[in-house]
Amino acid sequence: MNKLLSLFLLLSVSYTGSAQLFHEKNYPQQYFRWPVGATVGIAANFGELRPNHYHMGLDARTERKENMPILAAAAGYIAKVKIEPFGFGRCIYINHPNGITTLYAHLNNFSPALENYIKQQQYNLKQWRVFLDIPANLFPVAKGDFIAYSGNTGGSQGPHLHFEIRDTKTDKVLNPLLFDFPIPDNTPPDIIRLAVYDRCISTYEQAPKYIALKKVNGLYEPVAGTMTVATDKISFAITAYDRYTGSTNQNGIYKAILFDNGKPVSGFLMDSISYDETRYLNAHIDYKQRARGGPYLQHVSRLYGYNNGIYKTDENKGVIFLKGDSARVIRIEVSDAAGNKSIIQLKVKAAETFTTPSATGDFEMFHPGIVNVFENDKIRFYLPEKSLYDSFRFRYKEIAGTTGGYIYQLHEATVPVHTYFPISIRQNFPVSDTGKIVMKRTYGAKIDYRKASENLGWYTSRFREFGNFQLLKDTMPPVISAVSKSPFRLAFSIVDNTEELENFNAYLDGKWVRFSNDKGRTFVYIFDENCPPGPHELVINVEDQVGNNSERRFSFTR
Repeated sequence: MNKLLSLFLLLSVSYTGSAQLFHEKNYPQQYFRWPVGATVGIAANFGELRPNHYHMGLDARTERKENMPILAAAAGYIAKVKIEPFGFGRCIYINHPNGITTLYAHLNNFSPALENYIKQQQYNLKQWRVFLDIPANLFPVAKGDFIAYSGNTGGSQGPHLHFEIRDTKTDKVLNPLLFDFPIPDNTPPDIIRLAVYDRCISTYEQAPKYIALKKVNGLYEPVAGTMTVATDKISFAITAYDRYTGSTNQNGIYKAILFDNGKPVSGFLMDSISYDETRYLNAHIDYKQRARGGPYLQHVSRLYGYNNGIYKTDENKGVIFLKGDSARVIRIEVSDAAGNKSIIQLKVKAAETFTTPSATGDFEMFHPGIVNVFENDKIRFYLPEKSLYDSFRFRYKEIAGTTGGYIYQLHEATVPVHTYFPISIRQNFPVSDTGKIVMKRTYGAKIDYRKASENLGWYTSRFREFGNFQLLKDTMPPVISAVSKSPFRLAFSIVDNTEELENFNAYLDGKWVRFSNDKGRTFVYIFDENCPPGPHELVINVEDQVGNNSERRFSFTR
């Protein structure tokens, strides 16, 4: 009886504490219908962890096929259309009278009337890539109306519909699984691993200590029993996934709450995130571990340079302070959007004696929440105050370049940077070359190029990752190559040594024609009314980011 009473009290404390951190959502139920004319199912949910961002919607299955019907989830009007080579690809926004916007991405053709309207706007603007505001009275829709065909455009890696629900006024993206879509889920999240951090030092300058777990009567516990740590200040991170009934997909979790001796001290909840905030994923995870090929570890306590965002914490940001030799009871509740819950429970205490690691070596200490500056006679940069999530010892190295000049190693890209920051390198180039200088960044196999602007011998560009930087002169124009011709289309490949194209234009018999550039691979012209049967001359003009220009003429007969 005493054991039952203790269990009841523990559950009561947990429930009350959980309510103190996060309030129940009150979103409209059964207002939206499923947006795909296919079997209901999802491949990814809201809040899944992706490189540099959260997944901001549902990836609705389209039975592994393109050109499935996409339907308006509720009555409203088409408010915006976006077309871009990556990201959403071809995308529709619908505004609804209840103050909510739905978004449908990776589409193929729109409905015929909308497709014709968008094409005309592209020709008027002489741009394929567009983001158009559409007058509210032009394209009203009823719930279930056909609006487009599903596709695989933009950043998609396979046929599906990316579907979002947003607050129209704030543009915050809401968790669609809180709107009562017909996706059965009675499976609690799987907790794969638990890690502990010494918060007396930077999270970027340690390897987390993994705690082996066992599942006993539905509760996750440490295999080794009470844990002893060599510090008096700790935080935790977890790897956990959610699964839906009948699915083996490892989807993202909705919520995690950390309790210290029964008191809720920190937690996160995946809902109401804007695209301005989504890069904070890099503070939500152990970025260094992931960048080195390790697992996603989600911090249950907030890093110092992360604004509140998805977190709610106590005054210590969820960091646990261990005092004396008594063990603390730690409890982590992990939930999905359907309310299924998994729980970790453990005891932890500080070792009787321990030594806090001291900083040694040649370095400068960088901190979140302030402007950090580094400069010498060859290179200089500064990080705006909201650039960092945790402190670390910044390291710098100069390497002689093989073609003259230096390569400057600015720390390692295993430490994330939230904002773009300016980097300036001093180097002597002839005056005639000043407009042709690019800054190259490398780290591992990744290479980025940015145009560098000159002022008094200093060349400046902007990046938001650390790595190795150098200046190069770029005088090579892009290379235009014909890829294919069919009765329906022309396709061209354009390659530039610095990978970045600034402008592309094509003129058929002297008039601009619309080429698409989905996924940035090839430029494609699908024959339309601007290309009647007969002989034609096509002129393609391309410019890279420093103004190197290429032009080619092609004659063909349709």
